[in-house]
Amino acid sequence: MKKRVTGIGGIFFKSKDPAASKNWYSRHLGLNTDQWGSTFWWKDAEGKDCSTQWSPMSEDTQYYKPSEKQFMINYRVENLEELLETLKAEGVEVVGEIESYDYGKFGWIMDPEGNKIELWEPNDKAFLE
Repeated sequence: MKKRVTGIGGIFFKSKDPAASKNWYSRHLGLNTDQWGSTFWWKDAEGKDCSTQWSPMSEDTQYYKPSEKQFMINYRVENLEELLETLKAEGVEVVGEIESYDYGKFGWIMDPEGNKIELWEPNDKAFLE
């Protein structure tokens, strides 16, 4: 079987004031923030450039629905379509439809605790161009 999760793609959390949160983390922890948050660059075991996104989001965001949690974790995966089919066959709840962008494909599942999990088949090169 192919790898499923290959790394953390992003950490997203609700914030009363996302701009103030980004400023605080920039000032006190040195995060290089922009409108989306902060991107951390690293290399995988094969030496490929990879990214992980950190993003505070508005506390009224609907992006985590149907989860009511204050956060969502994005996992980097290989072959999203195949993985979602496998997970569905294993009885995992798949949420919504796959969405494709120049920086990768996204799909969502729910864990047993009601956490929405974002799965991302990345195209990191789109960020480097």
